[in-house]
Amino acid sequence: MNESLALPDYDIAIVGGGMVGSVLAGLLSASGAGWRTVLIDAGVPDRLASAHYSSHYDNRSTAISAGSADILERLGLWSRLKTHATAITEVHVSDQGHLGGALIDAREQQRDALGYVLENGWLAPTLRTAAVQAPEVKILAPAQVTGLLPGRHLNTLTLKGESTPGTLTARLVVLADGGASELHRQLGIEQVRHDYQQHAVIANVSFERPHNGRAYERFTPRGPLALLPLDECPQAQRAALVWTLPPGEADALRNAPEAEFLDALQQAFGWRLGRLTRVGERQSWPLALVQAREQVRSRLVLLGNSAHYLHPVAGQGFNLSLRDAAALAAGLRRARQEGADPGALPVLNRYVAQRARDQRLTIQLSDKLVRVFSNRRLGLMALRHLGFVGLDFLPGVKDWFAAQTMGTAGPRAPWEPSVQRLSEVGS
Repeated sequence: MNESLALPDYDIAIVGGGMVGSVLAGLLSASGAGWRTVLIDAGVPDRLASAHYSSHYDNRSTAISAGSADILERLGLWSRLKTHATAITEVHVSDQGHLGGALIDAREQQRDALGYVLENGWLAPTLRTAAVQAPEVKILAPAQVTGLLPGRHLNTLTLKGESTPGTLTARLVVLADGGASELHRQLGIEQVRHDYQQHAVIANVSFERPHNGRAYERFTPRGPLALLPLDECPQAQRAALVWTLPPGEADALRNAPEAEFLDALQQAFGWRLGRLTRVGERQSWPLALVQAREQVRSRLVLLGNSAHYLHPVAGQGFNLSLRDAAALAAGLRRARQEGADPGALPVLNRYVAQRARDQRLTIQLSDKLVRVFSNRRLGLMALRHLGFVGLDFLPGVKDWFAAQTMGTAGPRAPWEPSVQRLSEVGS
């Protein structure tokens, strides 16, 4: 059959059922555009969110910016998510070797919180539940996309897995399957990669004093260190640690005895929370800034880590991807209103143009923080100190920095407040 006359199986196929792919599926449904959507997940279907969620000491977590919470609130998801969220009411930024630091306070920004920390065991299933409940969304899992054949009017995807159709067609394919996607190589999509020569050590830690909702960004000569408050209560004494170090040191500390690890962390972080008393399971991986040279082609969009993978220093990666997903859903809603093809290149180019400034500023902020604050050269060390002085004393500088880290700088992510909320879908 002539491709131009063939009816595609779906309007939109999302490859990758992680948090970014799931939230896009929910956003597309909540937009009211009516696009027939399939979410293709290579993993075994996750357990859906339960009202009786219980935390575990070693659960990994994600920082949600205030801007991201706004998006989720307008979708009706935030009221559920925040029941197990820890509010960040202050962020203390400091540079090892210099006195003082800068304090960013939610009250100064006229916000209830600068951001929130959610355990992935609660966040991911909640986002997945929203996708499962969306009436226009079909979920195929476990199913792996082994091939993607672009066409002028539609794409053909080859699938492997039980209960899959073998092939399906879609007018638009969204790749949200991570930066190591085999489909990237098949399609010849190149990546620009800057290796930071650092590894991140991830763990949860406990301490003597309550965190009081304060997050810490500590810059050391060997790399930045972040502590994010956990346990939903200001009086709690547990935090998520992200500690970037040279590869050899990271490997050694990941495998060190608990007392040795805590001593090293105490020296790097200081005594703001009293004595560090416990560290849980430790993981580590290499860090790099990775960006795809192309985010769109005709009938193709890259989203999430497929489009850009950031250093975790400021917790911006997922939040940037969430703003991208909201803008893409809004752009595709506009395309429906205009009677346009969702995979048409003008529609997708409009999305890229709209997102260019936010992506550029967010990536530059993350990248420059790492480069400047990991450099021991005397001139840059002086600039680092002046930067902290500027945060506290130069008019507008702190507000700009806070807006960038909160994800509220520039225009709000476009969305229609009148659309049906996800929490109402299937109720």
